[in-house]
Amino acid sequence: MRYEYAPDLQEKAEKMCNVLFPHVQFERMKCLRSYGSSSRLTVARCHALGKLMQKAMATKPFYALEFISEKFDKLPEDEKNKVILHELMHIPKTFGGGFKHHDFVCEKQVNKYYEEYKRRTQFL
Repeated sequence: MRYEYAPDLQEKAEKMCNVLFPHVQFERMKCLRSYGSSSRLTVARCHALGKLMQKAMATKPFYALEFISEKFDKLPEDEKNKVILHELMHIPKTFGGGFKHHDFVCEKQVNKYYEEYKRRTQFL
């Protein structure tokens, strides 16, 4: 596996956060593209630095959003935006290193948030 920072995705994610997720601290959330994944169905992942590791490292929470290039980059633009939104939705409002699971982050919720995002940004 190879990872590289994805400034284009970081910019999109930050724009989405400005509109929908003001609790996300940009300096503690980074977007990366990965290459060479053997995963068959996964397009992206949200990784969190959990509380135990934060304590052990004497550091604050951190989130890394991984976008699997072989899958993600082939998607239409609307689907890419939904995937970015999906991964951001995993970050809880506490921004404490926890993780919102798929009982909340589901297709219905993603579509709801995406429509809200489009509505709020249509004149920007």
